[in-house]
Amino acid sequence: MTPLPDFMLEPLVRAGLLEDFGCGGDLTTDALAAPGQVLHTALVARQDGVVAGLSLARLAFTLIDPAVRFTVERPDGSVVAPGTCIARVVGAAPAILGGERVALNFLSHLSGIATATAGIVRAVAGTRARVCCTRKTLPGMRAIQKYAVRAGGGSNHRFRLDDAILIKDNHIALAGGSVRAALEAARARAGHLVSIELEVDTLDQLAEALQAGGADVFLLDNMTPDQLREAVAMVAGRALTEASGGITPATAAGIAATGVDILSLGWLTHTVRALDIGLDYDSRGA
Repeated sequence: MTPLPDFMLEPLVRAGLLEDFGCGGDLTTDALAAPGQVLHTALVARQDGVVAGLSLARLAFTLIDPAVRFTVERPDGSVVAPGTCIARVVGAAPAILGGERVALNFLSHLSGIATATAGIVRAVAGTRARVCCTRKTLPGMRAIQKYAVRAGGGSNHRFRLDDAILIKDNHIALAGGSVRAALEAARARAGHLVSIELEVDTLDQLAEALQAGGADVFLLDNMTPDQLREAVAMVAGRALTEASGGITPATAAGIAATGVDILSLGWLTHTVRALDIGLDYDSRGA
């Protein structure tokens, strides 16, 4: 897959390095490293998983010292096992040890997202459902967290509020509690390239929406598998159907089997566990 360009990533990595180096720099490495000392290291997986975030890891070293050599062994999207070398990093000790934590923080976090996404994608294999993330991302990190979802084989929901119209329960309340009124107001404002998605909590709301002319996508929130099957039948291919709410690795397959088009999972980005990756001495380069 195509990595995000460096100009999008550099501000995030620079902020991480500035936070780590503070006002005095890396006191430990400055005290212990010999002048001109070069380190041969490797980024190594310590768990099964899927890689994401190598461009950020590379920048964590090369922004300190452009002479650092960063050689990718397993690119983003690769499946790795414990002991797999993901990348080799060679350069001056202050650059390698100074950038280590920032590199690992980004790489481990994003690889954790990719790994969790890949697990759900495997769980729904053989169904029509796509696995999708949401806007429940850390402020400032949405682009890279959504990139990690793609690295794991998933898809992205809207990035920003101006990507599409998504009418949820509070918006319906703004329209006086009427699904029809909310849809009509949205259609009157939407441009011809803007999709309209409507969240419904009940089959009655869905029926009201269909009678009002429907939407491009229906977000079926916290419905049971039986309700989802009935909702898919009611929509009958006239719009996309998206299941959301409480989807776990254990329930994903059953929900996908109802015939919905999309499974959206906020936890892919907001509560995922980081993949254990370490920066180890590389004896091959010694």
